[in-house]
Amino acid sequence: MKQINIALLGFGTVGTGVYKLLLENSIDIEHREGLSICVKRILVRDIQKAARLQLADRSLFTLKIEDILDDPSISVVVECMGGVEPSRTYILSALSAKKSVVTANKEVISKHWHTFEQQARDSGAGLYIEATVGGGIPLLRTLTDSLQANNITRLMGIINGTTNFILTRMSEKGMSFEEALLEAQSRGYAEADPASDIEGFDATYKLSILSSLAFHTHIPVDAVYREGISSLSTSDFEAARQLGYEIKLLAIGKKAPGALVEVRVHPTMLPKTHPLAAIRGSYNAVFITGNAVGDIMLYGKGAGQLPTASSVVSDIIYACHNEGRHRHNTFRNIPDMDKDTHLVTDWESIYCIRTKVNDKPGVLSLISGVFAKHNVSLKSVLQFAQQDNSEGGQLAWITFVTHKAREKAVQSALREIDLLECTLEVESLIRVEE
Repeated sequence: MKQINIALLGFGTVGTGVYKLLLENSIDIEHREGLSICVKRILVRDIQKAARLQLADRSLFTLKIEDILDDPSISVVVECMGGVEPSRTYILSALSAKKSVVTANKEVISKHWHTFEQQARDSGAGLYIEATVGGGIPLLRTLTDSLQANNITRLMGIINGTTNFILTRMSEKGMSFEEALLEAQSRGYAEADPASDIEGFDATYKLSILSSLAFHTHIPVDAVYREGISSLSTSDFEAARQLGYEIKLLAIGKKAPGALVEVRVHPTMLPKTHPLAAIRGSYNAVFITGNAVGDIMLYGKGAGQLPTASSVVSDIIYACHNEGRHRHNTFRNIPDMDKDTHLVTDWESIYCIRTKVNDKPGVLSLISGVFAKHNVSLKSVLQFAQQDNSEGGQLAWITFVTHKAREKAVQSALREIDLLECTLEVESLIRVEE
């Protein structure tokens, strides 16, 4: 029986979940893997608070990272703190001390992965990050192991459970964004400060990691186009219903010949028949296209104490088995995007555009003419409502759905449409994937 001593950095939701799972499954892990995994130290900010949980012996807790870094018997450090600092410093210090690191921290990995990777190589240590994306869904190992024979051309996923819960409530219950957010917070799905989730930052961190592994080139987090969901209204969902769509916050990565890569996070309309359209509540799913395997979808709980702990403990086991022969990324993990990779910013998509106009003769042809001027072809035009305005005329809400068009052309057309005398407001633009 091989005994491995590990240390936990942090004893919050993820840290306590990892500790519980190691205790609960210790006998199975010993029998199946031939490993006895012992938590020797737990770094916390407040020993009294951690001890009150009555999960671990008080003697395991420490306030000093040096008690872990200077202990040669500890071979794996599990970072469960979250945030950038002091996590970044502690991860680098652990790797420098030749200790392998397991982490679920998507923000610090998306921003400092290249630095950690280089230090891990230099020290002969391992860096394990399965839990950074998708909670308990084995996404990263699927990309690096099971699909390594494929050229991945597309990935498209729901990778933030908080926003998917909010959008599900808006779609199914007719809630406003504010009402759905309050329910998500009351259920513990959303933080008191929900900006990281609802403005798309969390999904952006995860897409940076996913697309880097899928496309075998480093995709910096600042290369990912980002829009959140806070501007969505009940009118957007009514339009989606009329058109046979669902609205999801999608993380989209595509790779074309010539090392052309596009990566974006934004609200997206999907046909109700698309597998991702059926993902409800706080669940996650990622749709992957490979040149050999075709389309596959991975689905499950993308967050939560035990789903995340499942991936963390899996990585701990991998780190133990791989001691002395850790695998590292096969692509050049560098600070910026590889010069041979070209980021697409003028991508092609279908667009659903809602406008509020003064309902007068010729308005439709005037707006359609602007789209035509910018080479944006219209697939359908729907008028959803009319009402009297204060000047005795009528207001109308017109929704335009385009054929595939270039992003910059659509944005140029909308700027011109917004200046038309008949246009009161371009209320929303939502991209469509089919």
